[in-house]
Amino acid sequence: MTPWTDLPSHRAWLDAECRRLLSFGLGAGLPGGGAAYLDDDGIPDPAHGVQTWITCRTVHVFSLGALLGVPGCGAVADAALAGLTGPLRDTVHGGWYRALDAGGTPDADGGKSCYDHAFVMLAASSAALAGRPGGTDLLAEATGVYLRKFWDEDAGRPVDTWDVAFTVCDRYRGLNATMHSVEAMLAVADAVDALTADPATPAAAALLEQGDGAAWRERAARAVAFVTELAARFDGRLPEHFGPDWTPDLGLNRDRPDDRFKPYGATPGHGLEWARLILHLEAATGPDAGLVDTATTLFDRAVEDAWATDGADGFVYTTDWDGEPVVRTRMHWVLAEAIGAAAALHARTGDARFARWYARWWDYAEHHLIDRRRGSWHHELDADNRPAATVWPGKPDVYHAFQVTLIPRLPLAPTLAAALRAM
Repeated sequence: MTPWTDLPSHRAWLDAECRRLLSFGLGAGLPGGGAAYLDDDGIPDPAHGVQTWITCRTVHVFSLGALLGVPGCGAVADAALAGLTGPLRDTVHGGWYRALDAGGTPDADGGKSCYDHAFVMLAASSAALAGRPGGTDLLAEATGVYLRKFWDEDAGRPVDTWDVAFTVCDRYRGLNATMHSVEAMLAVADAVDALTADPATPAAAALLEQGDGAAWRERAARAVAFVTELAARFDGRLPEHFGPDWTPDLGLNRDRPDDRFKPYGATPGHGLEWARLILHLEAATGPDAGLVDTATTLFDRAVEDAWATDGADGFVYTTDWDGEPVVRTRMHWVLAEAIGAAAALHARTGDARFARWYARWWDYAEHHLIDRRRGSWHHELDADNRPAATVWPGKPDVYHAFQVTLIPRLPLAPTLAAALRAM
């Protein structure tokens, strides 16, 4: 049987879903710069202020939309980009604030996070490749800040959080920020390669100060090597939380396991996301059976521990270290990453079992997550697959769902913006 990813009819369905998601988010760009947090109908919810991570994801997604030639996307990308070059940017200490509150005041108490800064690099990479005004300058600035403040060259992975003035670094280290750093570094590598074809231009010179594409891929590879070690050591259940020497803290937040930012236990969705990113790295750097084995291990562990493990279809959000469910909520992003990982593993290995999971999970998405009435996807379901809003109410952004409409249609390398630019 022909895998769905090879069917022209399925690819047409993916394209239609891609454009439907872009349409939902067309109201995200804010007049004063930045991107709005969207409610269930795609209307900006001002109570959430302007979040840097949502702004970055909006720049990224709508830059990709512009590369696809979808009308209206460029204006949304530019409005969000103006938030990163304007009010979200700290002109005193450098870097980017986590957010602006509903009144437009920067969140100084939240400090500066690696998670946000990795997304600034991703956003800038996509904007620059899409030719959005100011994208290349933002990329040069963002990569410089990231390397100076977050990348730990000795460890081969990033620190997590600073105070707002970049004077005190938190002792916590996290795998989530590391994961999105790998995502961003692979995108940066492709952007640098494309944008420095003429090294005599001022933009090229500024970018090359932080290293060429190969240097960025090598940084990503060092972080992935650590994940490969963790996957082997912990039977595919990746620790998320670490001390300053990268010793795992397996008990963090055991007493409040549904912590919004640092949940207790293993997060199967991140195992799936890592599986896909590892295959993107391998595609960019050359065949490596060890990387494919790690990606497969992470995928299989996530499916065994988290898919329909409590009697209903869907991925539970977190498990303990024996694989037992802890938080049974179903997050839309986990299902999106599962589909992306299945597509990537099938593309890399040709194993039909990944194609079967791919089709099964799109069926689940259509039945439970895709909201045909109000738009986008339900971001959260309860254990009985009913829409819920305990963690992130509304439908803040379309990043995960949108990307999984592209991943099955594009090669594993280069990354999305570079691939679309080359079409």
